Amino acid sequence: MRRLPVVLAVFLLAVSARAAVVDASANGLAIKHVMTVNASAEKAWKSLIDVGRWWGSDHTYSGSAANLRIETRPGGCWCETLPNGGFVQHMAVVFVQPNQKLVLTGGLGPLQTTGASGAMTFAIASKDAEHSEITFTYNIGGYFPGGLGPIGAGVDHVLVEQLERLERLINTGSAEMVKPVTR
Repeated sequence: MRRLPVVLAVFLLAVSARAAVVDASANGLAIKHVMTVNASAEKAWKSLIDVGRWWGSDHTYSGSAANLRIETRPGGCWCETLPNGGFVQHMAVVFVQPNQKLVLTGGLGPLQTTGASGAMTFAIASKDAEHSEITFTYNIGGYFPGGLGPIGAGVDHVLVEQLERLERLINTGSAEMVKPVTR
């Protein structure tokens, strides 16, 4: 739980130069990103549902993305295991069409403790045998103290970091950014 204040601060205050907030108001927020990856839809899907390999540990309650899982079954869960038998249900799995579409509902981070919730969709479309396009949307609505509009850039910033990690995992086999060698 020591990381939670850092997670909340980044989630609420960060500003992204690559903002893709397509709509923002006091009661709603819509975020959309589209990325092309160097993989078949099947490979992109396998990476997507292995969330513990691409989600950043800094944006977990336990401090380790290895504690995350997405269960692609009816009533499935995007859950995180916590110490002493605890858990966090980040989102509920509500639609699965393997290699094509995953829809989750709920609120990430500080949204969990407010009246705000959303629908997060990952849609995968094959471009050819070696390339796929992933369209990510997160539509959030409901009550959030001070309104949802002002937090749009911060929410987007955190999500862009995660989507970049997913893209690296699909394209290179590792979500980690390669650091240049200095001599």
